Amino acid sequence: MTKDEIYNWIAKDLVESFEISPERITPEARLYEDLDIDSIDAVDLIVKLKQVTGKRMQPEAFKSVRTINDVVEAVYGLIHT
Repeated sequence: MTKDEIYNWIAKDLVESFEISPERITPEARLYEDLDIDSIDAVDLIVKLKQVTGKRMQPEAFKSVRTINDVVEAVYGLIHT
């Protein structure tokens, strides 16, 4: 997966799963402050990322993630290791 494909998947999932309006989703959008993603939502997102990538992202690694772009970078790194 490319970074664009990862971003598009994440954006689509945020709209469908968390009912976030598409215009609020940008690479710089902060998950907790801008998109109101809470820790339970973050765990749900990690589970879905595992289903897509086939690899498990450690919850500790996700703690440093602040923006959608951070998620993209973390997933991209996970896929390409």
